[in-house]
Amino acid sequence: MVAPRASIEHRVKSWPHLFEATQSGRKTHDMRRSTDRDYRVGDTLRLQEYDPIKQVYTGRELSVEITYVTSSEFPCALSGAGLNPEYCILSVRKISD
Repeated sequence: MVAPRASIEHRVKSWPHLFEATQSGRKTHDMRRSTDRDYRVGDTLRLQEYDPIKQVYTGRELSVEITYVTSSEFPCALSGAGLNPEYCILSVRKISD
């Protein structure tokens, strides 16, 4: 069982095509490395659009709430065997532009 803590905001890079898909509502998940952060349901991701070609932030940001975390530790049907333990899939819901 995970110890309770207050919800926090994670500021993370989001490449333009992924940022656009999340902003439009087409993308409702985000795959992230789970070894560098403690993602939990109720936390906020502050997506900061990042242009990997120019290697600059564009200034556009979007907040989404984590509604579910799938990982090898907390698997769905196949994630225990099919998901690298260093990554997790975050189900997200848009809360602001």
